[in-house]
Amino acid sequence: MEVTTPGTSLHDAYVVLGYGSLIWDLEILAPQVQLPWLLNAGPELPMEFSRISAKRLMGLVVVIDAVHGSLCPTHAILSNRTDIHAVADDLCARERSSSLDYIGAVCRRSGFSRSYQAEVAAHINAWCERTGAAGAVWTDLPQNFAEHAGSAFSIDDAIAYLRTLRGENLAEAVRYIENAPDATDTPLRRALARDAWWQGLSVDA
Repeated sequence: MEVTTPGTSLHDAYVVLGYGSLIWDLEILAPQVQLPWLLNAGPELPMEFSRISAKRLMGLVVVIDAVHGSLCPTHAILSNRTDIHAVADDLCARERSSSLDYIGAVCRRSGFSRSYQAEVAAHINAWCERTGAAGAVWTDLPQNFAEHAGSAFSIDDAIAYLRTLRGENLAEAVRYIENAPDATDTPLRRALARDAWWQGLSVDA
């Protein structure tokens, strides 16, 4: 992973914010952005591994979750695009998302804003104001643990759910959580760091 050098400017740039797999796997987004990642340069947002993802073989993935999460730094990367909607389209394609409703976006130039969490959009817009960024986009998926697991999200229930996974599903769950940026220090991740079962899996991953 490339690391930013001091003094990298966000002024008048559109940026993509990342906090999960995007950091280590830009995939088809790579041609549309400018490395390096500006690590820990994005706004702090509440995060937790509270979404069950079919894309990640039913493992838990990190999302912005104001109810269950703790504040974690995000990371920023400059887009090559000059239009906020094009930046959002690029991220939507990388996420294999069926709808732009799952891609948050704010633009200081036009006043455009889209997010199912108005407080998050306002916080990111304020960050753009402070840094001089023209706008930002981010993956804006809701937590869905209860929908798939049959119980409200809690640390105990999340670990119990992970214990039901087998084979490739469990391997992908371990890979995703263990590869998340160190700054994505959520309550569940801290609990897994103390869990002997999980740590045994991590050694073998």
